[in-house]
Amino acid sequence: MASAKKVFVVGTADTKKDELLFAADQLKAWGLPVVTVDASVNAGPGGPGGLDLRPADIATTQPCPWEQPDRGQAVAAMARALRDWLLARHQAGEVAGLFGMGGSGGTILCSTAFTALPLTIPKLIVSTMASGETRGYVGESDLVLVPALVDLAGVNRISATVLARAAGALAGMVRAGEKPLPPSGKPLVAATMFGVTTPCVTKVRSLMEALGNEVLVFHATGAGGRAMEKLVAADLVQGVLDVTTTEVADECVGGVLTAGPDRMDVILAKRIPYVLSLGALDMVNFGARDTVPARFEGRQFHIHNAQVTLMRTTVEENRQIGAWIGRKLEQASGRWTLVIPQGGVSALDAAGKPFHSPEALQALVAGLKSQLTAKPGHTVVESPLHINDPAFAETLVAAYQKLIG
Repeated sequence: MASAKKVFVVGTADTKKDELLFAADQLKAWGLPVVTVDASVNAGPGGPGGLDLRPADIATTQPCPWEQPDRGQAVAAMARALRDWLLARHQAGEVAGLFGMGGSGGTILCSTAFTALPLTIPKLIVSTMASGETRGYVGESDLVLVPALVDLAGVNRISATVLARAAGALAGMVRAGEKPLPPSGKPLVAATMFGVTTPCVTKVRSLMEALGNEVLVFHATGAGGRAMEKLVAADLVQGVLDVTTTEVADECVGGVLTAGPDRMDVILAKRIPYVLSLGALDMVNFGARDTVPARFEGRQFHIHNAQVTLMRTTVEENRQIGAWIGRKLEQASGRWTLVIPQGGVSALDAAGKPFHSPEALQALVAGLKSQLTAKPGHTVVESPLHINDPAFAETLVAAYQKLIG
């Protein structure tokens, strides 16, 4: 490891000083240079002392966290300051890895900062929140959450074991990064997939790999779409086959797997080759059946499994979804090709299947076309095939090859 790079051990030393120092010692035992960082907000700018860096050393870009009117605002201010500080350290080539710890406050403080750093930086938090809903902490990053098992209130037999093993895990990630895998030299292409579009994307991947590409497949679960676009934003992806745009349905209708209102923006802004389709826009996603909001009672549902409930999109919702996508595409200055599967958009949207609705698909296409005008580099291809027909996958790949040609 380059001598300038260090592992930063971060936490709130006003309540977890002993645990921070214990974790730092464990990492040092693995031969890693370590810097301990006090990001506490209750003990003033100097903190309780005893760590390499005090709160005042970190909080240089935000209003003083220890002067905020309540703890929530103080933690949020410190989280932003820590993020800015760590990004500066990364840009200076100093970050080998990140180790954090905490309860709900410490986890959000560390995760806000850690997830702002690139996917290539090992990052781990020992957290009492690791066994619950973690999307708000992890998002689309590669952050690892390790369950603390007990509250982080002193170094005891259990917490010491957890912290020691977590330190070993981070040490392994850092050491593994010293021997990176050799680059393939192949163009890196992203593709989006859902269970109900798996046959299509599997065939697309096979065809693209045969043409000399390396294909990254992303599960279109909201976090998957954001992760893909984070790689696009970092210029790590040379093109996108956005076969499964189902996250847009969740954004427009109110499902739980939305990737947010900015979905597609960075792909179109980067002007990279972009082929997209309408995969799984016949459905909106929820958790277990009893979690579906009451306003959707009376709708058509399909129980995918005990934790996933699919709701059929209506004709009018399809029109709105199509218009949403159409507006994005119309405003784009780059090249794109939209391939429409007139035979159905998912495994559930086929003749004899529960979500089959030619009327809804017609409304989806009508909504799209209502926003589009003829422009150079903007192409719409209408295929009579179902999305999971092998020949439809061939159409998608041919469209991509034409774009890069």
